[in-house]
Parts: sequence; C-alpha cells; structure tokens
Amino acid sequence: MSQALPPAHRRRLREVWRSAGWPCRDAVEVDLLAAGLLERHVDGERRETLHLTDAGLQVLAATLARNRAAYDAHEALVARVAEQMQRAGRIVWRKLALRAPLPAPPAVADAPAGTRWVMAMPDVYSIRQTTVEAYTEPVVHEIKVRRADLLADLKRPDKGAAYRALSSQCWYVLAEGIGGADDVPADYGVLIATAGGLELVRTAPRRAVTPT
Repeated sequence: MSQALPPAHRRRLREVWRSAGWPCRDAVEVDLLAAGLLERHVDGERRETLHLTDAGLQVLAATLARNRAAYDAHEALVARVAEQMQRAGRIVWRKLALRAPLPAPPAVADAPAGTRWVMAMPDVYSIRQTTVEAYTEPVVHEIKVRRADLLADLKRPDKGAAYRALSSQCWYVLAEGIGGADDVPADYGVLIATAGGLELVRTAPRRAVTPT
C-alpha cells in the first residue's frame, strides 16, 4: 500500500501522526480517508480531528523503514566516496556547510546585477593537500541512491549553481540502476557505484575555481 501512495500522501500521514490531527479538508485527506488510512473523530463539542487507522500506521511504519534503508545506503556510499578521495591524497569533508556567491538579478531594469549568497552542503567536498590556494582544486561529489531523489535534485537550479561556484569539478555518484549520464546535465561528471567500485561514466568538466 505504501509503495502506491504519492509522496504528498505519505507526508500527510506523518504530519497527522505528529500533530493534533486538525483537518485540512483537501484532496489528499479525501484520498486517505477513502483508503481507510485515516478516520474522522468528532468530540462532544462537534470538533473534528483526524487519526491514523491501524492500516495507516502500517503504511507509515513501512514508509519509515524504507526511508531508513535509503538513508543507510546513502551514508554508506558517502563513506565510500570520501574514503576514495582520502586515498587519492585529498583533504575531505562530509556535509560541510558552505556559502556560495551567485549572481542576483538587478532590482530595476538596466541596473547592474548584484550577488546573493546561497547555502550549500555537498555530500563530499575535497581539496588537494597544498599550501597554495590557487592549487586546491576543490571537488564536489553529490551522492544519490534513489532515482526520485536524483530527479528532484536536478529541479533545483540554485543547488547546482552553488556547487559549481564552489568547485573546479562537480560529480554525481549514482547507485547502480537509478540512472546514468543521460539523466545528468553535462556540467557534471558521473560515477556509477557498483559492487566492485566506482565506475567512471563521464568525466566532470574542469574549471579554474579558487575558494573564497
């Protein structure tokens, strides 16, 4: 049942479980009520709330178990990539929060564009071991183990622009079977994680970038 539910419906089940259950009265709740995953409760003052049924709890539990498994797989692949960068002699960070400068549109016509700062947190960020700032060659690796997460990521242009502003190379590392080079813009290199290692599918374009 949980596999067939759209993400918005699974999120609503979690929200109802964590809240007092006040209804939104939208199409998502109609679907969940009709499927027997939610039920209506009316108190003595005619106030209506929503509660998960036993079937709804089973769906929520299955969803949480699947999310935990995906998280574990993601973190395992992050660790593999980080270890490979360390073996290559690079200094490596995981989940490092960085500020990236992106161009801001002009406030009025014919005015020069300014700069806006966007927070970025690449899965793996690494630099060469060097004391010369111009030689650091920062590299970003973004790890995806589910196709839905990959497709959602590619719909966030600011995220990709921030990564490119912070690195000389950007890579997507994909779990085997969720996608390939045709799914990823040419701005990124692509590695496929197989049982035997990280298979190079496309080399990332190299740009001259100095961390600021």
